[in-house]
Amino acid sequence: MIAEIAHKGRTFRVDLSKPLDLSMPLHAGPDQARAWWIDPVTMEPVRNGETIYAVKEGSPVNFRTIRFNPHGHGTHTECVGHITPEVYPVGGLLKRYFFTAQVVSLLPETRRAPDGRTDQVITLEQLRQVVNERPCEALVLRTLPYDPGRSSKDWSGSNPCYLQSSACAWLRSIGVKHLLLDLPSVDREEDGGVLAAHHAFWDHPATLDLERTITELIQVPAEVRDGEFLLELQLPHFMNDAAPSRPVLYAFLP
Repeated sequence: MIAEIAHKGRTFRVDLSKPLDLSMPLHAGPDQARAWWIDPVTMEPVRNGETIYAVKEGSPVNFRTIRFNPHGHGTHTECVGHITPEVYPVGGLLKRYFFTAQVVSLLPETRRAPDGRTDQVITLEQLRQVVNERPCEALVLRTLPYDPGRSSKDWSGSNPCYLQSSACAWLRSIGVKHLLLDLPSVDREEDGGVLAAHHAFWDHPATLDLERTITELIQVPAEVRDGEFLLELQLPHFMNDAAPSRPVLYAFLP
């Protein structure tokens, strides 16, 4: 299915029958991607007395209760409600779901942190070198080297790569509305609760930005080249600061 998308005086053609999924699957068990020391996802049949609502147990239907945390388990999208006293819901935030997007791949730089640990950081200078002069609405960041095992990794206590707050402030200043990355957070795992990159991207508390989103723990397939795409960003109507999401790219046709 070929569609034409008009944006800022430019017309793009995409084949909607060839999606490029950036999300991790959400499933029960210890091999689900997770972070922040959260317990594994559980998906268990409802029990009512001796009745177990699973077809293999004789029930006419499978009827399972799922327990997970949007921030800690797999691909999720969050809004400024993540860092505000009032929990603004991400589920009703978007007014449309298709955006122009640029995919960039960067090898983090090694930096020595004040606490003496060696950090892996995506810097402002790195982003300046690769982001288009006419920025897209969304930026999809793939960190190198490529690791196909991200979808089953427990990131807790691993001091993952993160973004400089100045890099997030710059992305905001040039008009990037949606930031997607293959890391558990834009911020350092242990930063004393400062969350400098989150605050910089949303300009909080100076601004209450109910337009921008951050999507974390994506997985960019190895076959996806760097460049411009059409992004579809879908998420359930959760009345929460974050929700599991399924970002999908579509390549522009010649």
